[in-house]
Amino acid sequence: MTREPGEAPEGHAPNPADGVDRDAWDAGGVRSLRGHLRASQTELAARLGTRQQTVSEWETGVSRPRRMSRRLLRLVAEESGFYEAGPAPAAGAEGGQESAAGAAP
Repeated sequence: MTREPGEAPEGHAPNPADGVDRDAWDAGGVRSLRGHLRASQTELAARLGTRQQTVSEWETGVSRPRRMSRRLLRLVAEESGFYEAGPAPAAGAEGGQESAAGAAP
């Protein structure tokens, strides 16, 4: 599968050092950012002003972040040093899917 110019490789967060648009967020990029932040889906959703279910949908590829959410993801990434930190480990069980009540199972 070919990529559009400025589009992040599948499963990666946008990295401007690679000539990739900082707003090109895919499922793996959102997961990587959340892993870098060591945040749960609920915590990242609160930081972005969205729902935990929305973050889950981004991470599973059901949907992609829209324009304002991509900008907020970029700001959070820049603020946290995500672009300078290199690849982050995948989110573990402690940062994975959460129950409907919002607490980890």
